[in-house]
Amino acid sequence: MNMFTPLNTRFRPLKTCDGDNPVMVIDTAAAPGDLLNAADQRLRAASDLLETLYCLCFKQADVKDIPNIVNALYLLTQDGCDSVSYTHLRAHETSLHL
Repeated sequence: MNMFTPLNTRFRPLKTCDGDNPVMVIDTAAAPGDLLNAADQRLRAASDLLETLYCLCFKQADVKDIPNIVNALYLLTQDGCDSVSYTHLRAHETSLHL
């Protein structure tokens, strides 16, 4: 890992970050396995939430809950996809240096 990589290229904001100064970032110099673990955690959480929703009866649900559920699923899924994208990038870079 090159510790001298400029911060603006090493740390990439997640697509879900809102605003001009993102605080949620991906360390593009992280090991592919670490990036994949982060992606797996988020995508499994989204999948578990979808499975729970599939099994629930929506008669008790409130309409105002739908945007909250969709937002949670979006954040988890998009963050997981961002992590997978950087995993592919790191794996490709690693293979070029072999």
